[in-house]
Amino acid sequence: MQLLLTVASLISALGATHGFFGKLHPTSPEVTMNISQMISFWGYPSEEYEVVTEDGYVLGINRIPYGKKNSENTDAGYDVWLGNSRGNTWARKNIYYSPDTIEFWEFSFDEMAKYDLPATIDFILKKTGQDQLRYVGHSQGTTIGFIAFSTNPKLAKRIKTFYALAPVATVKYTKTLLNKLMLLPSFVFKLVFGNKIFYPHHFFDQFLATEVCSRQTVDLLCSNALFIICGFDTSNFNMSRLDVYLSHNPAGTSVQNILHWSQAVKSGKFQAFDWGSPVQNMIHFNQPTPPYYNLTDMHVPIAVWNGGHDLLADPQDVDLLLSKLPNLIYHKKIPPYNHLDFIWAMDAPQVIYNEIVSMMGDNQ
Repeated sequence: MQLLLTVASLISALGATHGFFGKLHPTSPEVTMNISQMISFWGYPSEEYEVVTEDGYVLGINRIPYGKKNSENTDAGYDVWLGNSRGNTWARKNIYYSPDTIEFWEFSFDEMAKYDLPATIDFILKKTGQDQLRYVGHSQGTTIGFIAFSTNPKLAKRIKTFYALAPVATVKYTKTLLNKLMLLPSFVFKLVFGNKIFYPHHFFDQFLATEVCSRQTVDLLCSNALFIICGFDTSNFNMSRLDVYLSHNPAGTSVQNILHWSQAVKSGKFQAFDWGSPVQNMIHFNQPTPPYYNLTDMHVPIAVWNGGHDLLADPQDVDLLLSKLPNLIYHKKIPPYNHLDFIWAMDAPQVIYNEIVSMMGDNQ
């Protein structure tokens, strides 16, 4: 990011008229759109709702109720819901606390699993009148699924199948920047990053997307800045959509959530957030140490796809995960894939999505 800051400063100093960094690529209209607008932009019907969790967070969720009308391609015909977790761009409200308060940001993926996912699933099933749904998660989306479905048996019964892309439970072998963050003691971590939001999406990211990374001579630099975190696979990355990705990512989370991940790297365990003292842990968990999450209690049928070049969901961690899942129905390792290829790779529909739709059609 420091390198991108330097590039941005140079752009500002030299001015666009000098053409020093090459001509601007045309900016996609999706750069300034919200989720509903992007769905409609691609010709799909769009609905949006708000889900209120038990502890007061307001989550924006989106629905694509059916496929494109008069489409030349045959749509699969599924009712698709897109969820959100507290603290990101589309879920930054609480009926009790303002985002300006420390209390708003006192959460990690523990609370996402305990409150956000159950509230979202309950809302969807009540709205649709269905008894079950299929859950597709990527990265932390799989993490909260593992926790929720292993600790909440009632919720687990409402999941027909769990499709896990780049799954993350333990991060003992991760090779990302989390390895560096874990070296910081908790008090130093909070001294550096504060105790509220971690890396919010703001105007500067929009500037990078539209003024810096859309230029012909620096777009590769910008894509590599993304890959540094998650692994390299530039040959499978659609550079023409880089401005869209950067204009909406990262979407922000809490400092506590990042600290939780840092704790997970250090411990090598899949467990709840350590509040820093036996007294605080007793208040939150009724025990002096954070409880472990037992993956053997996750009995929902699960299909897993992971990447061979994934720096975050390292193949060694995924192998440990697979060995503990009691109801694994399918596994596919994709050797060239990094962590973001599961959502951004140009061949993801052929390599992954078609398989998921086919499995759904076979009632798996």
